[in-house]
Amino acid sequence: MFKKGSHLYLGKDYDKNLDIMKQELAEGENFDLIVREVRVGGRKAAFICLDGFVKDDIMTECMKSLLALKREVFLSSTVKSILEKGVPYVELSTENKIDELLYSVLSGSVLFIIDGSEEAFIIDPRTYPARNPEEPDIERVVRGSRDGFTETIVFNTALLRRRIRDPKLRIELLQAGKRSKTDICVCYLKDVADPALVEDIKSKISGIAIDALPMAEKSVEELIMPGNWWNPFPKVRYTERPDVAAVHLFEGHVLVMVDTSPSVMILPVTFFHHLQHAEEYRQSPSVGVYIRWVRFIAVLASIIITPLWLLLALSPEILPASLKFIGPKEVGNVPIFLQFVIAEISLDMMRMAAIHTPSPLATALGVIAALLIGDVAVKIGLLVPEVILYTAMVAVGSYCTPSYEMAMANRLMRFFILLGTGFFRLPGFIVTTILVILLAAFTKSLKVPYLWPLIPFNYRALKGILVRSPVPIQNLRPEILNTQDQSRQPSPAFKRRREEK
Repeated sequence: MFKKGSHLYLGKDYDKNLDIMKQELAEGENFDLIVREVRVGGRKAAFICLDGFVKDDIMTECMKSLLALKREVFLSSTVKSILEKGVPYVELSTENKIDELLYSVLSGSVLFIIDGSEEAFIIDPRTYPARNPEEPDIERVVRGSRDGFTETIVFNTALLRRRIRDPKLRIELLQAGKRSKTDICVCYLKDVADPALVEDIKSKISGIAIDALPMAEKSVEELIMPGNWWNPFPKVRYTERPDVAAVHLFEGHVLVMVDTSPSVMILPVTFFHHLQHAEEYRQSPSVGVYIRWVRFIAVLASIIITPLWLLLALSPEILPASLKFIGPKEVGNVPIFLQFVIAEISLDMMRMAAIHTPSPLATALGVIAALLIGDVAVKIGLLVPEVILYTAMVAVGSYCTPSYEMAMANRLMRFFILLGTGFFRLPGFIVTTILVILLAAFTKSLKVPYLWPLIPFNYRALKGILVRSPVPIQNLRPEILNTQDQSRQPSPAFKRRREEK
């Protein structure tokens, strides 16, 4: 055992090596620590691992091969070369740094140390507790793949590689968290993604100095994304669909996968990335355009419809004669502004209750909400029917937003505009709406303007957002990503067909 620089290294003394590993891994205190001492070729040796991570059949075969080695074999060659040939398993490596060996054991690998060797052998027969890939609940499609990312990072990289068989795909493994040693993968296409963007993301992840990342991807996002933490607009997009992740890689984005989380971060993104859904590309272009525009209208309604109706109810004089029917005929026992505040808070309470309610009781919760809020509240004069109607429309618009994080941000923006309208009426509505637009305009995701291609204006890109273009004419990547290869195909497919004719 010796120290060089900041690392402590193994020595040739087997007993000292084993004692330090037992001490650091707290043998006797950790019930799931396994230390199996054996003799290989007449030499003392030991397997060290954690119960629950190791595949028994693989370890049985490795032990059989090692225990079958004769003493004479070690006289003709080095211990390292003999064991590298004698272990019948593909994932085998050597290491002599104590901290790296401890990390390997704690992450699920098997450590094999043998007398006379300054290096330990790391056998990787890990199997993690994991669920099978299944379709994400919040990104469902009528037609399309039904697999989704899981909490195991190795499964997630396999799902990605199944869709991208390109040797230029890079999946680089980093660790963050001094105590948790959380695995983080940075995925990108080497000849497409902006090298400066990739290096920026990797340097930010490498610079994380916190002790642990128990909340996985959300903790990583807050640690690496610059700017105001209190800005509710999401600066990354999360997805649990491998096909959506693959599409963004081909466009030139960078993915960040965090072990123990099924949500993959897409960087950088704009406001409009949060409004796109895989369903638009699983239907014909005309149907996709219709779905996209209905979604845009729903998202806009989820932000503006209740403050706008409140404004018209409080200031009916601004309505033309043909629209005088807008507004309540009877206000009820509670001021109309306060009714909207009660309805907004009640809506969020029902949403939180639905999340925490067991599935068999979800129907009962819906009945209770409908009876108490939808019927009794009107009968006793707490709420007027129009308030419930427009609050329900707002809820539908929120559920139409593909990104849950964007739906939550829009909810806060709506509440902000609602408060401004309730206190200051028309001036309050105008000022708060402008402030929301300015906040979005000055927000950036890794130096990418949040409202691009609207601000700054880019006609070609804006046309591609407003209209779901057919795949044969999608031949250019987004300019804002500064990709190394701008074209996805030499020219639009319909032009090639005309030239062939």
